[in-house]
Amino acid sequence: MSNSTPPPANAYSAPAPLSPSDEKLWATLIHIGGIVFSFLPALIGYVVLKDRGPFIRAHTAAALNFQLTLLIAYVVGGVLIIVFVGFLILTAASVLAIVFSIMAALAANRGEYYTYPLTIKFVN
Repeated sequence: MSNSTPPPANAYSAPAPLSPSDEKLWATLIHIGGIVFSFLPALIGYVVLKDRGPFIRAHTAAALNFQLTLLIAYVVGGVLIIVFVGFLILTAASVLAIVFSIMAALAANRGEYYTYPLTIKFVN
């Protein structure tokens, strides 16, 4: 016979909320991570952290929406590279990704909400 303990009665409870400093840290890292790793940090952050507090949910959703919008711009720019306009679209999207992500990271680090301009809203 095995002497196993029964599972906890509340095994599938909601995750504990993050502290305000942790929310600011994770939101900042997710925005900065988008510069290097595209939409992956925002997607992972949204899936894992969205239920941990309203601040982190707002920032991960904003970052994910922005990164998905950028992904569309990169695809369109890649297709239009044949007619040279693609170079301009890819350059503009890259510059905007860096500038807006840094602005969002600074706002998150100050504990402020941030809305990316020129963004299609895919998730709330």
